[in-house]
Amino acid sequence: MQISSDTTRRTVSTVRLRSRSRLLFAKVVLVIVGVIAGLLVAEAGLRLYGFNYFNPYIVDQDLGHSLRPNAEGWWNREGLTYVKINSQGFRDREHSVAKPPDTFRIAILGDSFAEAFQVPSEKTFWSVIEAKLQQCPQTAKKKVEVLNFGVSGFSTARELILLRNRVWQYSPDLVILLVTIANDIRDNSPRLNAYSGQPLPYFIFRDGNLVLDDSRVAARNRTLIFRLQKSFVGNLYHWLQAHVRILGLIYAVREGNQSTRLSKGDKPDSSDPGGGNEPGLDQEVYRPSATPEWEEAWRITEALILKMRDEVQVRGAKFLVVTGSSGIQVSPDATARKAFMNSLGINTLFYPDERIKSLGQAAGFDVLNLAPSLYEYASANGVFVHGTAETGGRGHWNQTGHRLAGEIIANEICRANQVSGGF
Repeated sequence: MQISSDTTRRTVSTVRLRSRSRLLFAKVVLVIVGVIAGLLVAEAGLRLYGFNYFNPYIVDQDLGHSLRPNAEGWWNREGLTYVKINSQGFRDREHSVAKPPDTFRIAILGDSFAEAFQVPSEKTFWSVIEAKLQQCPQTAKKKVEVLNFGVSGFSTARELILLRNRVWQYSPDLVILLVTIANDIRDNSPRLNAYSGQPLPYFIFRDGNLVLDDSRVAARNRTLIFRLQKSFVGNLYHWLQAHVRILGLIYAVREGNQSTRLSKGDKPDSSDPGGGNEPGLDQEVYRPSATPEWEEAWRITEALILKMRDEVQVRGAKFLVVTGSSGIQVSPDATARKAFMNSLGINTLFYPDERIKSLGQAAGFDVLNLAPSLYEYASANGVFVHGTAETGGRGHWNQTGHRLAGEIIANEICRANQVSGGF
C-alpha cells in the first residue's frame, strides 16, 4: 500500500510539474509573440512615418573609416538628398580605373565639403568643375573627367594616405586638395583633434621628420570586433542597419547623443556673439597660434601639404591647393562678422587662408583661396552660400556655394593652363 501511495504522489507531482512547465512555456511564447508583434507595429509605424537611417560609413584598416561601396539612401542632415556611393566606395558616378584616351583627369581630395551629401551630385562643385572645364579652350580636344574622393571627417593626413593607397591607380593629371581651414588644421593634430579617442592615423614629427603614426588604427585592427566588422557578419549587420527601421532608430539616437557630446564645446555661447563657432569647427584657427599645440598642428599641416606636393610632382601630375570657407567667413551679415572678430580680438577672418597662400608662394605651388571671393558674392547679393537663412549661414555649402566654388576653381584651372601652355 505504501508503494502505491508513493507512486501516486510521484505521478501527481510529475503531472503538476509538466503542467507548470507547459504554462511557463506558454507564457514565454506569449511574451515573445507580443514582443515580435510590438516590434512589427513599431517597424510599420516608422515606415509609414517615413523614417529611414542611412549610414554609408564602414571601418577601414588604413583610414579609420571610409564609405561603403554601393551604399545608397536618403541623407537628411542639412536638407534631404538621395545619396549613392559608387562601387569603388566614393560619392561619385562610376569611373573606370584605367584612364580613357584623350582624357584629362582631376582627382578631388577633401572632407565633408567634397563628399557634399547636402546637395545632389549634379549640383556639387566637382560636377560644376567638370561641366565648366569642357568650355575651356584648352579642353577642345580632350574630355575632362573629375573624380571625387572626398570623405567626411578626413584630415590632410588621411587624404595623403588615400592618395597613396587608392587615388594614384586612376592616373590623375591634376590633384586638387580642398582644405577645410576651420577644422583640418586641428584634425591633423593628435592632441587637438576632437576625435582623438578614435582609431585614426596621424603624421607626427619624430627626430625632425614627418612620419606616419598609425598605432591607433593598428591596435583597433587586431581586435575581434574589427575582424567581425570586416567579415560576412559585418556585411549582414550593415544590411540590417539599412533595412530594419527600429535598428536604424537606435543608431540614430546613439549617434545624435555622441555628436552632441563631441560638439558641446563648439556651440555658440556668450563669448561667441557673432555665431561663428560652429559644431565641428574651431575658432582658434582664425588667429595666429597662441599655444604650442596649435603651432605644432600648423607645422604638421604645412609639412603634409608639402609632402603631398612632392609626391604629386614625382608622378608628373599638377597640384592645386584650394582653401574652402566657413559660414562666418562668408556671411553677408556684417554685424555678425564684426561681433565674431571682436570676440577673438582679430581684424580679419582670412588668417588661415593667407597663411596657406604664403606657404604656396614660398614653396612654388598654386593656392586658390575661395573664401574672399565667396564673401564678396554673398555680401554684394545678400545671400548665404553656407546653410540657409534659417541657420544663419551655418553648415556646409548650399547649392549656390557649390556653384560658385566650382566656377571659381574651373576658371582658375583654365587660366593657369593657358599660362602654362595648355593641358
